[in-house]
Amino acid sequence: MKQQEIVKLSNEDLKNRLADFQNQMINLKLTHKMAPIENPLRITSMRKLIARLNTELTVRQNKAQ
Repeated sequence: MKQQEIVKLSNEDLKNRLADFQNQMINLKLTHKMAPIENPLRITSMRKLIARLNTELTVRQNKAQ
C-alpha cells in the first residue's frame, strides 16, 4: 500500500486496516517463530506499513486539534 493510497482513506478505513495489519503481523511473527517463512522481509514491510498508517492517523489527529 502506497502513501498516496493511505492519504485517500477515511479515518474509519485507516483504523480498520491498521487493526487488520496488526493482526496479520502477529500471525506472521508467530508463524515465523514456529517455522521460518519463505520471505522474512514481509515482516519488515508489514512493520513499515503499520508505521505509515499510525503516522497518518497521528497527522490527522493533530490537524483536527
